[in-house]
Amino acid sequence: MPTALPTALITGATSGIGAAFARRLAAESFSLVLVARDEHRLEQNAAQLRLRYGVDVEVLPADLSTEEGLSGVESRLRDGVQLLVNNAGFGHPGAFLEVPVEDEVRMLKVHCEAVLRLTLAALPGMRRRGAGAVVNVASVAAFFTRGTYSASKAWVVNFSESAAAEVGDPRIKVMALCPGFVRTEFHDRAKMDTSGIPGFLWLDADKVVKEAMRDLALGKRVSVPDLRYKAIVAVGRLIPQNLAARVSARIGR
Repeated sequence: MPTALPTALITGATSGIGAAFARRLAAESFSLVLVARDEHRLEQNAAQLRLRYGVDVEVLPADLSTEEGLSGVESRLRDGVQLLVNNAGFGHPGAFLEVPVEDEVRMLKVHCEAVLRLTLAALPGMRRRGAGAVVNVASVAAFFTRGTYSASKAWVVNFSESAAAEVGDPRIKVMALCPGFVRTEFHDRAKMDTSGIPGFLWLDADKVVKEAMRDLALGKRVSVPDLRYKAIVAVGRLIPQNLAARVSARIGR
């Protein structure tokens, strides 16, 4: 009998890094489960992936800031997947004190609670099968101090490293992916002014995913794509936090 293809579930799968993961994994013959809020766009992306790569693509519309959305994705993960990519996320257009508290809580629900619950839903099946991987998309912002976004991404990094240590099985990998500025819809959706960001700091989503998959195969628990950002993170860990915060504020959120 033919061996079943591995399955990957990707949240925030309709654009940016999530869509890049979908393309990469489809090219590697993964069956896909695509999760996002926009069902029409999910269906469009799924049709393109089926046509181009000839793989099975399931769409699962879900808003991860709601209990209904989270529960639905948890249930699908308990059915079994070989790879989970927790990519869903967003930014706020205003500074910390300007953002309504309900919007801040919604960010924590998507960036933290969803990552926690979906990872915990996926890992038991991976442990039973003795193989699997979870990629939690964080950000270089995790290593700096810039409002709730960077704080939530710092949690993702710490959680991913902790989960990997708790699992304690080299066949089951948990990794935080920490890209810098990536050319996606993220900043436009958050209504962020990116005009002050130097051109050399922008990364390509497909290249970010390529490096992430390489680091995952190597068993890294934290992946920082691109030498430029590796250097930025290294310097950020050495300089005083108040100076790092001022630099972060000048470059952008």
